[in-house]
Amino acid sequence: MLTGKQKRYLRSMAHHLDPVFQVGKNGTNEHLMRHINDAIEKRELMKVQILNNCLDDKHEIAEELAEETGSELVQIIGSTIILYKESRDHKEIELPRG
Repeated sequence: MLTGKQKRYLRSMAHHLDPVFQVGKNGTNEHLMRHINDAIEKRELMKVQILNNCLDDKHEIAEELAEETGSELVQIIGSTIILYKESRDHKEIELPRG
């Protein structure tokens, strides 16, 4: 579980990132989850964009993405979800303590 200080730090790092994946009218599926899981293992921090034609609730999608990929939900801002997962092999982000 991330602390408020750690979430603020990750939000500041994610500010300059572009969304890597988009969730459209078909919502999430196993194929998308597998690709997100692979990408977040390499990147640790990533954005996922929810398109306007997506009929599902963005909060439900964010929770599902975090749960299925084993990542932490950092923030939902507008239609963008920020996810963080510490990488086993490609660790680059050093979180502040507390």
